[in-house]
Amino acid sequence: MTSESLTVDQQRAAISRGLRRRPLGRPLEALIAAALTLCAIVSLVTTVLITVVLFSEARVFFQDVPIQDFLFETEWSPLLGATPTFGVWELVAGTANVLIWSMVIALPLGLAAAIYLSEYAHPRTRRVLKPLLEALASVPTVVYAFFALTFITQDILRPLFGPDQFTFFNALAASVMLAVMVLPTIASISEDAMSNVPRELREAAYGLGATRFEVATRVIFPAALSGIIAAVLLAISRVIGETIIVAIAAGSTPNLTLDPREAVQTMTGFMLQIGLGDAQRGTVDYTSLFAVGSMLFLMTFTLNLLAQVFVNRFREVYD
Repeated sequence: MTSESLTVDQQRAAISRGLRRRPLGRPLEALIAAALTLCAIVSLVTTVLITVVLFSEARVFFQDVPIQDFLFETEWSPLLGATPTFGVWELVAGTANVLIWSMVIALPLGLAAAIYLSEYAHPRTRRVLKPLLEALASVPTVVYAFFALTFITQDILRPLFGPDQFTFFNALAASVMLAVMVLPTIASISEDAMSNVPRELREAAYGLGATRFEVATRVIFPAALSGIIAAVLLAISRVIGETIIVAIAAGSTPNLTLDPREAVQTMTGFMLQIGLGDAQRGTVDYTSLFAVGSMLFLMTFTLNLLAQVFVNRFREVYD
């Protein structure tokens, strides 16, 4: 039996080597391969060109504004006053403000939904609830923005806590809508990761007397941790890059605070403000758009690198 098994393995290896060495004999296959190669090259070239244009324009900005002022000043007012200031940290603080509070809301809800769909829901219930949850991702962000402004702020926060506690534009209303926006991302991807955990692990845990909650939190959750981390980091990237919700609901006032009751301006909100056409091309106001964009690019790039490190660190491979 060992020799027969070895022979079969040798035959499979020979077939695999032959397929790898086999040239594309059909013109359609060659055309498909060329089209796929062209798509890959176009995406790569586009990314490189975007990066080159972004940093080349940012270099022009730093010829007029010292980089130490950009990195170490704490006030951002490029369009106001006789002496504009370009301390980027007020914009970074605004981005961090909505990011922190949206994750505080979205993470528990998203992970709880994923655990329910994966471990508790009946298959028929899952087939109904999961598409409904994912449908939240198809709602236009401008709808979320006006809902945050008119309902969350005017009808809930200000009547409940008083108009003196929440400004008309505030970070919390934007954070609530950002949490709703990324909730399908966290829940759906985390549920997929949990569902891919081998059933044998569940059966072994149940065989040892574990409850369903213990299986979900102590067995399935750690086993699917790499996929869950990927879902969370993807949601964070979406929050950082969101523009319309924060521009409409959070306001346009640079503010070095993490208080969700106050108005803030995020990095993307400022980029939208400059992109509306008020600043002339070649001016410092215009090139500041690319300086802030470069800062945002470096933040998201670092986040993606960390995502790869975490995913590779916690990845579980099952046969």
